[in-house]
Amino acid sequence: MKIAVLGAGVIGVTSAWYLAKAGHEVTVIDRQAGPALETSFANAGEVSFGYCSPWAAPGIPKKAIKWLMMEHAPLILRPKMDAAMLRWLTRMLRNCTAERYAINKSRMLRLADYSRTSLAELRRDTNIEYDQRMKGTLQLFRTREQLDASLKDQKALKEDGIAYEVLDPEGCIRMEPALAHAREKIVGGLLTPNDETGDCFKFTNGLAERAEARGVRFAYGRTIQGLRVEGGRCLGVETDRGFEAADAVVVALGSYSPLLVKPFGIDLPVYPVKGYSLTIPIVDEARAPESTVMDESYKIAITRLGNRIRVGGMAEISGFTNDLAEARRRTLEHSVTDLFPGGDVKQASFWSGLRPMTPDGTPVIGPTKIAGLFLNTGHGTLGWTMSSGSGRLLADLVSGRTADIDARDLAVARYGRA
Repeated sequence: MKIAVLGAGVIGVTSAWYLAKAGHEVTVIDRQAGPALETSFANAGEVSFGYCSPWAAPGIPKKAIKWLMMEHAPLILRPKMDAAMLRWLTRMLRNCTAERYAINKSRMLRLADYSRTSLAELRRDTNIEYDQRMKGTLQLFRTREQLDASLKDQKALKEDGIAYEVLDPEGCIRMEPALAHAREKIVGGLLTPNDETGDCFKFTNGLAERAEARGVRFAYGRTIQGLRVEGGRCLGVETDRGFEAADAVVVALGSYSPLLVKPFGIDLPVYPVKGYSLTIPIVDEARAPESTVMDESYKIAITRLGNRIRVGGMAEISGFTNDLAEARRRTLEHSVTDLFPGGDVKQASFWSGLRPMTPDGTPVIGPTKIAGLFLNTGHGTLGWTMSSGSGRLLADLVSGRTADIDARDLAVARYGRA
């Protein structure tokens, strides 16, 4: 089949790779000049198959009120007259129950574990390099309350067969020796040893090169104007450089995906939640992280990427804005210098990206009510983590093959009338 993949971020490129591997003729269309130049450009760098939880969880509404009052808040809400924002927030609050959390986390872990095996196979097949490390994720708790609250995550990890280990402060320091200077600030940690780290930008560009060698065509610098749908079937995509006919179209446009499919009656509840990152050169190896540490107090990930530290996190609900707020930079600097002062923050590059979030945390992967139109979007903070499994799964669904994992509850149909 002739397939158009819309979007050249990590989700679009992995989709294209697996579709080409399945024997399809693939074209990737993106408005940027190259791959991974938007949300995939400078994310936190963690590939966290075990640290994989919905943001909608019991107790979150109460915590959110407290967070909004903090100087270094993990959540920032900038309300505006935006019906889509209000609908998304309402749907998210409905998912903040123990029952919904368990269902959503199980879905996410299923896809994340599939991504773990898929990424390992992809790496073995391609010898791709992207500053990768396989040393796990350490979720770091500064308070006993945080440690006790992790019991629900431990239960879910155990039920899904995901390896984990609960650590005392000394155990945390054994995993991350640079934490020795911050011993008095730590009460414990939750280690998911099979997690990885890596530079998503390097990975996406490396995979795009390999996909192009397989025959994938990349059409950069094209603005997508709309889909052409006739008789209930998608025939292709309209761009500022003309019409691109296709037997199937895959929408992997992140936060912009709902805008493209809304005219055809598809209610895709994906909303942009802005995250920030710093990329910091390391000047003292002994005071830098070995892998990824998730600072639970601020919901900030601190990750080792070669000779750099990537610090990423926060959730700012402010619509389609990409401004760089200095207050957010101060929060990132506070977290990393408090735990790992081995980088030169004065030389750091500051960045923001729009994460495509669903209200239940689970991405949307699969067919729509329009024949030939597929979605692969809504991965939130876990696009890098879930990319390989999502692309592989999407390729199976487009090809009409039986997928390796159950995908029925990942499609947009789970939202009812959508």
